Amino acid sequence: PVPETIHPDRRGMILELHRPMASCPCHTPPAGRPRSKETVNATSPEIFDFQPRTRIVFGPGSLARLGGLVREQGGRRTLLVTDPGIVRAGHAGRARESLEAAGIEVFAFDGVVENPTTSIVDQCVLAARECEIDSIVGLGGGSSMDTAKGCNFVLTGGGRMEDYWGVGKAARPMLPLIAVPTTAGTGSECQSFALISQEETRVKMACGDPKAAARVAILDPVLTLTQPPAVAASTGIDALSHAIESAVTRKRTPLSQMFSREAFRLCVQGLDGIFLDPRDLQARGRALLGAALAGTAIENSMLGAAHAAANPLTAHHGSVHGQAVGVMLPVVIRFNGEDGDARAIYRDLALAAGLAAGAEKPAVAVEAIASYVETHLERTGLPLSLAAMGVRDPDLEQLAEEAASQWTAGFNPREVSARDFAGMYRAALGERS
Repeated sequence: PVPETIHPDRRGMILELHRPMASCPCHTPPAGRPRSKETVNATSPEIFDFQPRTRIVFGPGSLARLGGLVREQGGRRTLLVTDPGIVRAGHAGRARESLEAAGIEVFAFDGVVENPTTSIVDQCVLAARECEIDSIVGLGGGSSMDTAKGCNFVLTGGGRMEDYWGVGKAARPMLPLIAVPTTAGTGSECQSFALISQEETRVKMACGDPKAAARVAILDPVLTLTQPPAVAASTGIDALSHAIESAVTRKRTPLSQMFSREAFRLCVQGLDGIFLDPRDLQARGRALLGAALAGTAIENSMLGAAHAAANPLTAHHGSVHGQAVGVMLPVVIRFNGEDGDARAIYRDLALAAGLAAGAEKPAVAVEAIASYVETHLERTGLPLSLAAMGVRDPDLEQLAEEAASQWTAGFNPREVSARDFAGMYRAALGERS
């Protein structure tokens, strides 16, 4: 069933939604590859290339279709990539039942960890080679899906994960991948990049290729019912940030804005409903679909300054990604609200989500979105400031320089310098009222 929240004229599109290849969504380019403003500005808002690749199957109980969908992709020997928490929740067992009922031999790798490293990918590849698999299922949060994609790169192309750092490095065909998210957050099921950390340096590598895209994404809101509240809150703010940032980037297109707008509307309605009743399956479906559409938007439009500011916080202070983005996002929204075009887009988002009335001025709508993000942080117990995250006396100049060098900073609608980032970090240090 399609949620009632989807506009009737979009239902057919969303049920068979696909998404294209894009540049790295979150991180800096490989070493030796400087960010280019010429590249950033090369795509006009009126020109885009949308190449659909991933089929989306949505609905409560849709995990039961996993076996049949893998068989449709020619799978007979499948590697199930997941983590211990998903195994304990029983989701891996239900996935195995569906696969085996379809006559598929199942092999499991359940060693995924948060922020997977090259070592984890190597372990997954070893398991895959020993089992001579012909297909992969990534079941879990973004880390499980990233590990599955990383395994696919190395298993089919050889070498090591570093060889695929960048865009379009996979020279050989890759195995069919089925992505099954259990969180409403990263939208990794609708992105073609694997984000893998180097074991020694902990530097995150974004490895992307059209062939790495999931053939099918199964969105079953029932799977999100087992999320711990803290995880749901952190992944929820991540999904919101993807919808908000992708809407205003310099690479935005009419198509990506459609995805961003609908993603934001669904995320707001879903997260509000989950806050009132964590067992509300319709609300969870809205949030899960919203996260997937936000991932689709990123593939077409990139991200901006909030993610650029969050990455140095994670690297130097061990901040949880969702929390770091959440603290920086209201500051960035207000910064970008000084740009006329961004202000108008924020107003469209606020109107779509019911956060502003049609008669309100764009500046009012900008504040409505920033305040909504702060409200979500507060009501879910997430930190409202860097100080609340435990960031004490940070080296603002170092953080700001690194934020300004992040690839996503170049896609922000307003030019943002190291000095601007320092000001935003300073604004985020103190508790907000």
